[in-house]
Amino acid sequence: MNSWLVTRFVPSIYTVVLLVALPLNIMAIVVFLVKVKVKKPAAVYLLNLATADVLFVSILPFHIVYRFSGNNWVVGEGMCRFVTAMYLSNMRGSILLMTSISVDRFLALVYPIQSLPWRTVRRAWLVCCCIWAISMASTAPILIAQQTQTFPDLKITTCSDVQDAELVERFHVYYIFPFFISLLYFLPLIITTFCYIGIVRSLSAPKMKGAQKRSRAVLLSVVVMCVFVLCFGPANVIWFMHFLKVYHQAGNFLYIVYVISVSMSSVSCCLDPLIYYYASSQWQRHVYSLLGWKREHTPPVDQQRVLLHQ
Repeated sequence: MNSWLVTRFVPSIYTVVLLVALPLNIMAIVVFLVKVKVKKPAAVYLLNLATADVLFVSILPFHIVYRFSGNNWVVGEGMCRFVTAMYLSNMRGSILLMTSISVDRFLALVYPIQSLPWRTVRRAWLVCCCIWAISMASTAPILIAQQTQTFPDLKITTCSDVQDAELVERFHVYYIFPFFISLLYFLPLIITTFCYIGIVRSLSAPKMKGAQKRSRAVLLSVVVMCVFVLCFGPANVIWFMHFLKVYHQAGNFLYIVYVISVSMSSVSCCLDPLIYYYASSQWQRHVYSLLGWKREHTPPVDQQRVLLHQ
């Protein structure tokens, strides 16, 4: 675990993510509350996604110091449990919120009239509350189990990197894998894929006018899908493979790969505001207005606006 990839490369990624994602997402929240107002279901989901990203990057300094210190945790068992739980909770919450956004966009574009009774702000807030509850409840195993291990010979205390083999066998193999991997990644992946395929097919229909704007909306849908798969897919798959290897008494190579892939997943916090918020011309006008900058008037973006603000 003392590979330079873990103690130098990983915290460097976290540092960049912290410096980029924190101001972008804080600005997004401010624009939502001051300019956009939360009056549509999509705005509710996007506001919660930005909040989840801010909470996620807010605990990255703990991981940065921990990794740069040679995987030495110095702030106690309680903080280790809390930081690890916050880290995973907000990552899982982001996955579920991105899935909810894809469902909302699918209904708004493919079934705009039929979905109106269901797509209400109140129900959107209810869905978000359920997502927060599920993501926080999913960290219960972390909060109740010891996460730190001290190695006097190495003069370090690890946080969540070293797990008891009996705990892995008894808890992870029979509880973590079926629930977290299936319900908190693969099911959202299936739902998100279905929704964006439906969105792309709808936008590609001959009846849709405006070839250039339609192409931009299709491209945006493809980019969102790629970010979902590339940011969260490797970490979840490698996590699954690692614990199966641990169960069969293998080495820690896969865990190093997992730590790296999880750090790469955090890049989604930088990409979320760019593809969900700032890609919209209307949103850009809100940002310019908030900052007091002048910008030439641009016409509303039809399909892109539908996707981002329905």
